[in-house]
Amino acid sequence: MTPYLIGIDDTDNLESRGTGYRVRELAEWLAKNGLAEPKGITRHQLLVHPQIPYTSHNSSACIFVETDTAGDVWEASREFLMMTSASGSDVGLCLAEWESIAEEVLSFGRRAKVEMLTMLEAEQTARQSKIRCKGLRGTGGGIIGALAGIGLHRAGNDGRFLWLPGLRELNGKYLVTELIAEGGIERVCTLNHDDLSPDQLVEVGEWVRPVLLDGKSTLLVEEQNHEWHIISKDRLKSLSN
Repeated sequence: MTPYLIGIDDTDNLESRGTGYRVRELAEWLAKNGLAEPKGITRHQLLVHPQIPYTSHNSSACIFVETDTAGDVWEASREFLMMTSASGSDVGLCLAEWESIAEEVLSFGRRAKVEMLTMLEAEQTARQSKIRCKGLRGTGGGIIGALAGIGLHRAGNDGRFLWLPGLRELNGKYLVTELIAEGGIERVCTLNHDDLSPDQLVEVGEWVRPVLLDGKSTLLVEEQNHEWHIISKDRLKSLSN
């Protein structure tokens, strides 16, 4: 099967569930209908600015999937978001084949973290890389974040994982080998990027959120009272924003 990235942004309003929830629903729906095999979902923080409309944090989401029917995935994703996105939202959807994502898209993602970008720039950048890109509701302004999420995920060093196979079932203490086998995590390391040995025991608590680092789902840990713990939620959020 061929790897693809699905970028999504602005599916919510102040009263509805957020885009992170909606994107997990979409991934599950694609899998249940045999359209794609989800491999991971990342959240990407974009620029927060008074002139940029957003619901709460101005973040977008990206699903990494493998599929043999990209056209069906596009149509199904579009229909799903049209049915489930909140009233007043400005939903944007992008679909990109992994190998077709050019440097211009990666640059667009990096710029979206520090600059105000336009829908026209998003449309032109997507067109140059032959990425499907469409605004589905309202102004359609969510295409900016959707494309940025694809660029940031493809670059491999931004965002934290909202979902990986088995990730949300983790709770308590695990050997590094168990985290890799059961939680979809590819690497466990310190903030200095020192990898833990496979037989090290790690307390993950109830909120496990690996980050995307060097293209791998990476769980960041620190030593506390001679035991390994994942870094705190607040610290992780500051690192992944």
